[in-house]
Amino acid sequence: MNGAPPPPSHMGGQRPPPPPPPGAAPGGPQQQHPQMHAQPGQRPPPPPPGSRPPVQNWQPAPAGPGAVQQQQQPGFAPPGPPVPHQYRPVPQQPQHPPQQHQQHQQMLPNQGMRPPVQARPQQLPPVQGPAHGMSPPQQQHAQQYPQQYHQQRPPYVPQQHQQQQQQMQPPTQGISSLTQNMGGMNMGQQPGMQSPPPGSHSHKQRTRRAYAPFNPEVGDAPSQGGPAGFPPVNNPQMPGFPGAGQQGYPSPAGPPITGPQTFVPGAQAPTPTPGLAAPYARSPGAAPLPAGTGQPMGQQPAPYEPQKPRIDPNQMPSPITVHTHDQENYGSAQPYSTAQRLNAPLACTEFTAVDDGNSNPRFMRMTMGNVPHTEELLKASHLPLGIIVQPLAELAPSEEPVKLIDFGEEGPIRCLRCKTYINPHMVFINGGKTFVCNMCRHENDVPDDYFCNLDMAGKRLDSEMRPELRNGTVEFVATKDFIARQPAPASFVFAIDVTWNAVQCGMVAYAAAAIKDALYSGSGLPAGVRVGIITYDRSAHFYSLSSSLDQAQMMVVPDIQDMFVPINEGFVVDPTEARHIIEPLLDALPTMFANNRTAEPVLGAVVQAAHEALRGRGGKLIAFQTALPTFGPGSLKQRDDAKLHNTDKERTLYEPQDAFYRDWAIKLVEDGISCSLYLFPSAYVDAATLSQLSTVTGGELYSYPAFEGGRDGRRLMADVRADVQRAYGGSAVLRIRTSDGLRVDEHYGNLYMRNHVDVELAGVTSDSAIGALLQYDGKLDEKQDAYFQAALLYTTSDGQRRIRVHNLAAPCTTLIGNMFRSSEVDTSLNLIAKMAMSEALTSPLKGIREKLTDRCVQILSAYRRNCASGSAPGQLILPEAYKLSPLYNLALLKSPAIRGGADVPIDQRIYHMCLMRQFSVRKTMDYFYPTIAPLHMLAEGEGVADEVTGVVALPKLVRASYSLLDPAGMYMLASGGSLMLWFGRQVSPSLLQAAVGVSALEQIDTKMHSVPEVPTELNQKIRAIAGGLVPTRAGYVNVQIVRQGMDQAEVQFASLLVEDRNNDNMTYVDFVCAIHRQIQVEARPKGPSEPKWSYH
Repeated sequence: MNGAPPPPSHMGGQRPPPPPPPGAAPGGPQQQHPQMHAQPGQRPPPPPPGSRPPVQNWQPAPAGPGAVQQQQQPGFAPPGPPVPHQYRPVPQQPQHPPQQHQQHQQMLPNQGMRPPVQARPQQLPPVQGPAHGMSPPQQQHAQQYPQQYHQQRPPYVPQQHQQQQQQMQPPTQGISSLTQNMGGMNMGQQPGMQSPPPGSHSHKQRTRRAYAPFNPEVGDAPSQGGPAGFPPVNNPQMPGFPGAGQQGYPSPAGPPITGPQTFVPGAQAPTPTPGLAAPYARSPGAAPLPAGTGQPMGQQPAPYEPQKPRIDPNQMPSPITVHTHDQENYGSAQPYSTAQRLNAPLACTEFTAVDDGNSNPRFMRMTMGNVPHTEELLKASHLPLGIIVQPLAELAPSEEPVKLIDFGEEGPIRCLRCKTYINPHMVFINGGKTFVCNMCRHENDVPDDYFCNLDMAGKRLDSEMRPELRNGTVEFVATKDFIARQPAPASFVFAIDVTWNAVQCGMVAYAAAAIKDALYSGSGLPAGVRVGIITYDRSAHFYSLSSSLDQAQMMVVPDIQDMFVPINEGFVVDPTEARHIIEPLLDALPTMFANNRTAEPVLGAVVQAAHEALRGRGGKLIAFQTALPTFGPGSLKQRDDAKLHNTDKERTLYEPQDAFYRDWAIKLVEDGISCSLYLFPSAYVDAATLSQLSTVTGGELYSYPAFEGGRDGRRLMADVRADVQRAYGGSAVLRIRTSDGLRVDEHYGNLYMRNHVDVELAGVTSDSAIGALLQYDGKLDEKQDAYFQAALLYTTSDGQRRIRVHNLAAPCTTLIGNMFRSSEVDTSLNLIAKMAMSEALTSPLKGIREKLTDRCVQILSAYRRNCASGSAPGQLILPEAYKLSPLYNLALLKSPAIRGGADVPIDQRIYHMCLMRQFSVRKTMDYFYPTIAPLHMLAEGEGVADEVTGVVALPKLVRASYSLLDPAGMYMLASGGSLMLWFGRQVSPSLLQAAVGVSALEQIDTKMHSVPEVPTELNQKIRAIAGGLVPTRAGYVNVQIVRQGMDQAEVQFASLLVEDRNNDNMTYVDFVCAIHRQIQVEARPKGPSEPKWSYH
């Protein structure tokens, strides 16, 4: 690591820090990263000549408002006055592993004969005998070698230790110099936007850095159960890896995080280094070292080195704390009124909303609750300004359904200029004869049949009786002007690949079972939906499902170059009426094609057939594909090249191979046909080209790499059930209107646009989410609200044409502090992720990652510059609403969609890119940060479903870090709908017996994919928690078993822990340090320049 201090400009103009204490490493402990620890066998250099000891009885000054004062660590307070550093005895040197000790002895044949370096005489006291406070072995050693306690030797670092230290450095350059400004962290409450008093950060406090006091009774006491330098036999371990808690990680329970987050250098006293008691790292859960193991001969004790200051990871901003606090505020019996000028509940919060003029947050979410009145103010904050619209989102059972209004043949009232639909924010004047449009301020005449008198406050007397004047979300019956063709009930066509690969991997059997389960279990299909079935290999097979038949009739079309549908009547039928035909056919499909040896599926011909069958009525194609289509229309070539992976040319693999599938996707959109594509790749299938069917038509993409029925079958069934049973609309068009001065600049999501205004969605579901980036056309009136209206014209599943309208009003502001205070980081992350996926098609991923990091730095720098300009340069202050921004940004960088490395298959990278395009805000949060529930310490009411709401009470969740997992515990991890059950290596047999019915980890069947039923209370709670962690509509619990240190699946488990170092990126703490360093660079005085990157 770099030992030289950074130039003064990198330190915010502060004076150089005080000289390091005697025994400290070159550059002082501040120059090393908080996560770094001394390598085994490494000793620090002697103190520089003339260095002075720390001032006795010195107490650090407060770091500013909200700073945590220095506290004496337990067991480190000497009974008398502090002992100067140079008078302290030298602790024992840490041990090497056996193999490293042997190499160390070979490299140092004459350790004891190296010439010592003379220290200044005034720094060493006259030694009359053994040093006070030494342990008996040290006293005996001091009598045999007296000069070792008068002289200090230069440090010797073996070459292998230097290489290990270089490998442990974080990827970000210059991170070591950052921690000289971030010695600790204070999570105090900062009053409002005020900065610390000017006197609290005086440049004259040269002795502000505190060093850990020395306690000879603690520091030199021999370890119990073994010689000095080794841990005691019964040393209790912290959760996670041995020694994790000793290396600066406190217990999981910590104080709540409130207010702007402030990182203060020197505000936290360093703790003693336990590395002297832990010679080298052992595997998680390993037994302690046996007693009687001595220290290798010839190794000299190292001088005392104080603990390096570090950031407390447990006090970093956590989504668990934020979501718990939000759930306490909005999850009570008191419902949330949408008319309140407060921040809306977070997307992950379970709440009940009352529509009082603004749309329910489930339908529309803004990135900030206060809109800046000028574009300059928005650019100064670097915050994204946009909306996420989920027009058909599901409401909570306790919320009122959307009101349906029929205005007859005339249709709903609209503004004559901008065509805005009537809404609660329009103002009636002239005694009720005229209304003023809230969007364009145009005065419109009220129709005679809609006239009503006004009260003294200017409101219509019938406003409470008209939902369109009271509710933010309503639905109108569409008139003939909005009907291009006669609406008809939707039809779902299931197309199943029956080639040899599909049959052998079990996909055909599980796909048929999933379709049968989706049609005839649970809530069933939406009202009016009809179904049809196609199977295909080198030819297409159509089935007549008419209820008048005794069994299904199959017709084969071998000429795929001239595709047509050979069945006029009976291809799409009512699933209830034809149940006696459909069920036997689905049961027989695996047997019918069991001996099929064809390996070339003709997906392009099936798309043409589905278009021919559904043209004029609309619907949905649900295709199951296992291999690259290399035959017939739309055949593709193998183009994956490993040499392009992790290079700038990799983005060429993200583009479609040809225009066939996109052209046909546009034809599907014209006829109101969407497509959901289920991929089961065992090799490259060119997902970038095939995904055009889903991204253009408003469908979704699913992927099951190396499909295995026992592992993925339940997930497939749950996905198909959720896909076809949720609310569905076809032939949809979405338009977002804004107040004068604003406009929609870009739309993001699975959609198609012929112009820059109308968003065409061949199919829209309750999970469909569209992002809209807003841009300024002028200056907003700060005294008026900014208004937004999203109108969706669509056909319901039973064939009715409707217009669903969502309205939202947000106040304008002239203060940048109000913008940060009302911002919502969850919605902002969803919008930024959609924008990044859109840009990934034209820019290298490396540039995308840099831009995302720069955006995070610019936002936090803008908050510091405009809202906390008086704070010290060494403090990193995070806005309350955006304190999770670094963590979510790091999670986005670690996602398979944009992370670096050549180990991510191209098809899987494309799949995760599509997920981010189609995800709602709620699913984005579940995707980026996993939920981890401990199962070994369940309280009385935890793991029990509420009798009224049915919600399962979860235990106190654990942060996504391996160091916080107890090796003697069990944890359930949920991420993106998948569940993993993790067993620690030291879990007790009694706990295993009560949980899964076995007494040892070796007896657990890792191939099982559900929690076994055991007649115990703990088992019932575990199964209830597993059911509460998956989406309600899925209705399944597919669990993957992971045993610590035993299963390969633990690699995947560890990759989901976003706060650790994994996925080609740094830890959460390291990333915050890197962000802080760049913020300090941004804060340096410099000439005017444009930011390196901005979405505006």
